[in-house]
Amino acid sequence: MSTAATGQPRAPARPRAPLWARLSLLAAGLLALPLVAVLAAAAVPAGEVWRHIAATFLPEMLATTALLGLMVAVLAGSAGAVTAWLVTACRFPGRDALQVALLLPLAMPAYVSGYAWTWLMDVAGPVQGALRAATGLRWGEYWFPEMRSLEGAALVLAMVLYPYVYLICRAAFLAQSTCLVEVSRTLGHSLSRVFWHVALPLARPALAAGVALVLMETLADFGTVQYFGLRTFTTGIYEAWFGMSDRGAASQLAALLLLCVGVLLALEQASRGGRRYHPMTTRHAPFQPVPLAGWKRWAAPILCAVPLLLGFVVPAGTLVALMLEGGDPLSPSRFLPFLTHSLILAAVTAGLAVGLAAWLAWAARLHPGPWQRGANRLVGLGYAVPGSVIAVGTLVPFGLFDNALDAWLRARFGVGSGLLLSGTLIALVFAYLARFLGVALSAVESGLARLKPSFHMAARSLGCGPGEAVRRVEVPLSKGALLTAGILVFVDTMKELPATLIVRPFDFDTLAVRVYNLASDERLAEASTSALLIVLAGLLPVAALTRAMRRG
Repeated sequence: MSTAATGQPRAPARPRAPLWARLSLLAAGLLALPLVAVLAAAAVPAGEVWRHIAATFLPEMLATTALLGLMVAVLAGSAGAVTAWLVTACRFPGRDALQVALLLPLAMPAYVSGYAWTWLMDVAGPVQGALRAATGLRWGEYWFPEMRSLEGAALVLAMVLYPYVYLICRAAFLAQSTCLVEVSRTLGHSLSRVFWHVALPLARPALAAGVALVLMETLADFGTVQYFGLRTFTTGIYEAWFGMSDRGAASQLAALLLLCVGVLLALEQASRGGRRYHPMTTRHAPFQPVPLAGWKRWAAPILCAVPLLLGFVVPAGTLVALMLEGGDPLSPSRFLPFLTHSLILAAVTAGLAVGLAAWLAWAARLHPGPWQRGANRLVGLGYAVPGSVIAVGTLVPFGLFDNALDAWLRARFGVGSGLLLSGTLIALVFAYLARFLGVALSAVESGLARLKPSFHMAARSLGCGPGEAVRRVEVPLSKGALLTAGILVFVDTMKELPATLIVRPFDFDTLAVRVYNLASDERLAEASTSALLIVLAGLLPVAALTRAMRRG
């Protein structure tokens, strides 16, 4: 008898992933070049600057960054999840208006909100001035909360960033079966118990995705924490890179920051285990909000209004007052290039980011494997890296390519090519994609997590190929997630400052650059005009998203 006949049957070979799925690994690798450049620079032996930082500033950086991230995550996660549940499951006065208004802080840059709040609450600001005029007390004779503190920075960041959680959680609540709510209500559970024991556990992937975005945005923030005088990883990276001129020490701090973020994301994924969170049926009536009565009827709009006031109304009102007081000396017609540059960059980046995120997410969904999952996680980590580090990590490989091409052309043909990529819009959009693709990928993956695997299987059993099943079944069901991803990237690109300052072509300024140039000189009244234009430009896609959510 032959060996083949007596041996154990061999397991069927796993089908090879198609070319488009394998090419997604190449795309992920290209977009991870800035991170690879940072990690490669971090691999150099530690120098005197790093040893000085480790012995003096590193414990303070670790403690401050951890406390700030924890406070922002708790505040933004609570505000986003609670407000999303209230406007989805309850009916109360002002609900329709609040559904739209709660997204408004999404268009407010955190550093601009910090400028506005500091000017408003400072010793020489109008609030303390009015308090002294009303009480007759002098400064030092009364207690007043210090805005330039860890708690103040956490409040400013959380109230600006909570729409990430609100947006993704609300989409998750709307996709849940209303039958679950009705069954819980018939068993005697109040809406609050339904929220804690049914709706929130089912929305855990969405909540985790929103909080992860908030955490990564907090860890990467520079303008707010620097203005508030806090020493975090981000300010340490800036100080080492630009203050101490030690790229290796800055890269080592950035690598440590990446490690912390990667550990947090891995712990969250591991804590889910093998649980799934998609609904068991799609044959249910639309989600019907429950009318509130008594004191709850008025408590709900107040709860929804508090983060809106703190995150948008107060800082925007301050900017309006400053603009009316002084405003930018430029004529309105001279704002057109700033606005045009910002809108074009944001639109192009958002479109490319949604396409790439969908490509990577569906590749990991249809052909899962450790390489695909690892590539997606590596690309997503770019959101936790400060924009200036991403910018330098972009310029390094682009500069190497330009120099190598120029040297080859000169040696072969006697002509030079100059800098084809460095300092161009291509490099700037690439830096944006490396920085913000994690936002789009998190939103798309959160939407795909709510799709039942049987949808794809049913389409395949009816004769559809894998690509056709995705195009005809899963993409239409994921339109909300794709639109959410595009909106988040668009607004983030409008607000991005460090990468724009470093990578942008010569004399190619955006609204964010204009705000920074004026605010850094303490000319906040003049910067208010450009800041308000950023807010207004961000409101347009937010309105489109709100209309799409209502139709859904």
